[in-house]
Amino acid sequence: MDRWQAMRTFVKVAEMESFAEAARHLHLSAPAVTRTIAALEETIGARLFVRTTRSVKLTEAGGRYFDDCRRILADITEAEAAAAGSYATPSGMLAVTASALFGQMYVLPIVTEYLDSYPTMAARTFFVDRPVNIVEEGVDVAVRIGRLPDSGFTAIKVGSVRRVVCGAPAYFEAHGVPLTPADLKGHRVAASTSAWASPEWRFAGDQRVVLTPTLQCNTNEAAIATAAAGWGLTRVLHYQIGPALLEGRLRVVLSEHEEAPLPIHVLHPEGRHAPAKVRAFIDLAVDRLRANRLLN
Repeated sequence: MDRWQAMRTFVKVAEMESFAEAARHLHLSAPAVTRTIAALEETIGARLFVRTTRSVKLTEAGGRYFDDCRRILADITEAEAAAAGSYATPSGMLAVTASALFGQMYVLPIVTEYLDSYPTMAARTFFVDRPVNIVEEGVDVAVRIGRLPDSGFTAIKVGSVRRVVCGAPAYFEAHGVPLTPADLKGHRVAASTSAWASPEWRFAGDQRVVLTPTLQCNTNEAAIATAAAGWGLTRVLHYQIGPALLEGRLRVVLSEHEEAPLPIHVLHPEGRHAPAKVRAFIDLAVDRLRANRLLN
């Protein structure tokens, strides 16, 4: 039995919680994966998985072995990559994910700058407004907004964003400026249903206002454009209106009532074992995002 390949197969089954999914990712047959795990359990002398018709879970011994295998495989990968030189020079394909609008506005320029700096590199972006499983979807680096669950990944804080209420100066001249969250009930509101499915807007001090938007938009861009045109107010994350704020087309109100800011992190799963392509991108992304005054 090839012990390295057996460990690799075991780790993939544990991550996927499925023999079939592990086989697909490893380009093996399901019976081959099953035989490998059975041989590994026989060699070790302990059951590694509890199998049912619906799930595959690690046993207590399997959990300990999983942690050890990941460390051993990472050390092997690092040793091989160092010998080949890939930990000295970025090479290959880099996959980066972020939310759709944030990715387009703030991450994409970093990706293109990175590619200009390393002409032998290629990149793929996944800018989507849904949670992306970094491991399963083969992502190298994620830029995440919000408080992170305990994942064991390496996370570097690069800034923060606020939820803000905004409108055009012309709108406030015509309709007045709301001074408290309750005043919003007297204003026209364009709400983005993609970001705010709930009609309840929350503010600091547990203040809550339930609104009936006059206009519901299925994208943030539409709600922002409506507000910038002077039609009404909207509520978005402040980075989404950064250019409009700098140009004076939008103005933020109720700042003193805002909830606590949401952190922005650059996240990657490989820790100290990250290859040069990941380390180089993270260094650039952290520098550029921290320097962006719209994100701090």
